[in-house]
Amino acid sequence: MTEAPKPLLLPDGRPAAHAWTLDPALRHLNHGSFGAVPLAAQQAQQRLREQMDRAPVVWFPALPKRVAAARAEVAAFLRVPAHDLALVPNASAGASVVFGNLPHRPGGEVLVTDHGYGAVTMGAERLARRWGGQVRTAHVPLHATAAEATAAILAEVTDRTALIVLDHITSATARWLPVEQIGRAAREAGIPLLIDGAHVPGLAEDPLAGLEFDVWVGNLHKFGCAPRGASALVVRSELRDRLYPLIDSWGAQEPFPERFDTQGTIDVTGYLAAPTALDFVERTWGWPTARDYLTALADHAELIIGAAFAELTGGSAAVDVGMPVNALRLVRLPEGLARTRLEADALRDRVAAELGVEAAFTSFGGAGYFRLSTHVYNTAADYEYFAEHCVPVLVDWARRARA
Repeated sequence: MTEAPKPLLLPDGRPAAHAWTLDPALRHLNHGSFGAVPLAAQQAQQRLREQMDRAPVVWFPALPKRVAAARAEVAAFLRVPAHDLALVPNASAGASVVFGNLPHRPGGEVLVTDHGYGAVTMGAERLARRWGGQVRTAHVPLHATAAEATAAILAEVTDRTALIVLDHITSATARWLPVEQIGRAAREAGIPLLIDGAHVPGLAEDPLAGLEFDVWVGNLHKFGCAPRGASALVVRSELRDRLYPLIDSWGAQEPFPERFDTQGTIDVTGYLAAPTALDFVERTWGWPTARDYLTALADHAELIIGAAFAELTGGSAAVDVGMPVNALRLVRLPEGLARTRLEADALRDRVAAELGVEAAFTSFGGAGYFRLSTHVYNTAADYEYFAEHCVPVLVDWARRARA
């Protein structure tokens, strides 16, 4: 059994959780779905909203310059040139920008994997229908190594493949996919590549270094802790000249990415406050220290929760994930729980309502999983509580479901 890492503290000695406003009556073990915004960023966003409402005629004409400044800070965090990066509401919106602006390919196919995020895959399906083509789905076993996953994906490429959509980190299965290898192959074949990096900002030091892709999108409001509705869209090909925001506004005639800086009367204070959230973690602990803590805590949580299930069921709850993520892990649920996405969502809601825990449950291939995720405000005690108090209830629910 791994030793539990010591909790992170604020500079004044208080637990890290005191920098957030999360309800102390709940255990928050699902940072990966919607994130959690530190108080410093909440306050920064509220001050911005107050400025907007005090003088809207002053605020909105000056907004593009403020968005551009925030965009430059986000670009520095991701270590990419500011002229390659636009700000969008979320990763799905960034994917929709691509789907809505690609040149028409009659009969073109879109290649996805069976690990893809549902909303993005739905967008790919709509694009394929407009083209009169189809979506091809590569099956990647959960245990597949980088080489095995690459082979499985490239085996589905045909002469009709007009776009590849690939997760950087998968949502339902908590694994990396081999974006480096697929990127090189896509570039050689002249096939555009869209990488959905929704979970990546904050979890990797230099996540786009050396990658070949056309468009990459990543949420700042997940592990980056920015206010929700703040994401980065990065372009590294001639597609930049074709990409326009989902809403036409007065910046439409500007070049990329400036045309994304003007979006009418949309509240973009989340964009402007995003650097405050990123800087808060950096100033308080440093992102390398934060990532080390997230990894150590996930190691500990995965083992103790898996052991708790195994003790009660007599079977292993360990999951062989081919390219595991530092802060996201899977623990197999007993048979009968979360066999589908709808069942997983229902279990999430029941656990929150009856057990007082915000947790993530996912399904893949007909099996259900507890997807644990860690952040700096979590402690080993959070996951020990889950192992002691929630695992026995989940095992009982599974037995009842099978009866």
